[in-house]
Amino acid sequence: MPTPDVLAGGSAETAPFTVSSILTESTLNSWLAVGLVLAAALYLYGVYRLRIRGDRWPVARTVLFLGPGLGGIAAVTLSGLGAYDTTLLSVHMVQHMVLSMVAPIFLALGAPITLALRTLTGAPRRRLLAVLHSRVARVLSFPLLAYALFVVNPFVLYFTGLYRVTLEHPLAHEWVHAHFIVTGCLFFWPLVGLDPLPGRWPYPARALLMVLSVPFHTVLGLTVMQSTTLFGGDWYPSLALGWADPFADQKVAGGILWAGGEFVSVTMIAVLVVQWIRQSEREARRIDRELDRQEAREQAARNSAGASG
Repeated sequence: MPTPDVLAGGSAETAPFTVSSILTESTLNSWLAVGLVLAAALYLYGVYRLRIRGDRWPVARTVLFLGPGLGGIAAVTLSGLGAYDTTLLSVHMVQHMVLSMVAPIFLALGAPITLALRTLTGAPRRRLLAVLHSRVARVLSFPLLAYALFVVNPFVLYFTGLYRVTLEHPLAHEWVHAHFIVTGCLFFWPLVGLDPLPGRWPYPARALLMVLSVPFHTVLGLTVMQSTTLFGGDWYPSLALGWADPFADQKVAGGILWAGGEFVSVTMIAVLVVQWIRQSEREARRIDRELDRQEAREQAARNSAGASG
């Protein structure tokens, strides 16, 4: 029988997983680390360009993008959680939730596209606008398509042989991480994002779409918890870990998916309602200002007519 580290392609950890493992097993030796640093540098450079130009950029957006956005991705991939993501299914599910549901929300609230549009000039800005108004952007940002990808992908991953492939091949495993992030961004960006995306739905329709996502997490989480077949086949038993029971860990993983998914979905519904109320208040103030200007013009016209008479 091959040793566990050979079975796991060198990525599985055989020592017991503890809270301290999250820090002691962290590593920056990853293409994802380079991508995160580059994304943070570009964002901060854009904020710097606006500042030296005399323009303001909300601090909250920067904090959300760099902190729970990029930081959330780093926390579950470059820490000990990343080291144990092929050892424990529960750790993998934590990754799944953060990469597909938590980090994309905060990346969207950071409004990086808006920052780029305000920073870029000339040809680069025109090219970015062309991409935003392209047919591809309209298709990818269509909420129903993003919802279908968001709902179907986990079932395809976990209930086919694809999940076992991601455990055996590190490159496939990294692609799954990227896939979680992309599908999460496609789903949440049109719903809560602040960037100018084409074909954005009104707030009631966005809230309805989030409501429809709640049963999906319940069904998937309960299915994982009640399954009598181990995900990944004999992968986890073959690691021969005396400190972890694969069946018990799979129940924990299903609970994480169920509870975490419902918590994020309900929170998102609340966020959408708040955004909807604020938009209604801004629209009411805009209408009031327009009515005031119209009344002032009419009053000026009456005064002018009275003076001439």
